[in-house]
Amino acid sequence: MSSSSSPIHADVVTKRLVLRPWTRSEAIAVLDDTRPPHWADDFPAEGDRVVAGLFEQYPDWLGPYGHRLVIERDSGLVVGSIGLFWPPSEGVLEIGYGIVVSRRGRGYAPEATKALADFALTLPDVHTVSADVELSNPASVRVLEKAGFRRWTTRENVVKFRISNPDGHQQ
Repeated sequence: MSSSSSPIHADVVTKRLVLRPWTRSEAIAVLDDTRPPHWADDFPAEGDRVVAGLFEQYPDWLGPYGHRLVIERDSGLVVGSIGLFWPPSEGVLEIGYGIVVSRRGRGYAPEATKALADFALTLPDVHTVSADVELSNPASVRVLEKAGFRRWTTRENVVKFRISNPDGHQQ
């Protein structure tokens, strides 16, 4: 965890998780299929590999407002990733997440999603966090509902969720 009191540099910490920005070396390890000992046996998942492959194209995702590793506080193991697709567009920032199979069903995804959305809503020029979920993925729909997101629209096979500042204005 960071000793800085600034939210820009601080890890997002919940009761059971630490959400820490990826490092460039961790992204390279994912792409090279190198296995550091602090990763759960089934990390990275396919989504983590996709995100790691996009850091070169989107370097801001490696910064304090971008993508983070989900770390169990008790074990210290990386068990997933979650991210903000920086920068915001007209005050809206998209979020995405994934927890490895061995840690699903423990409530980690909604806990991490709520914490990172709350963090995002404190950032300048952000008033809404959104997520798109395919209707064929009811577990992800439930994650967003548990994290406090509300259904916004449905198009074809995709449900759009969002959560906004209570006053609806940018901070």
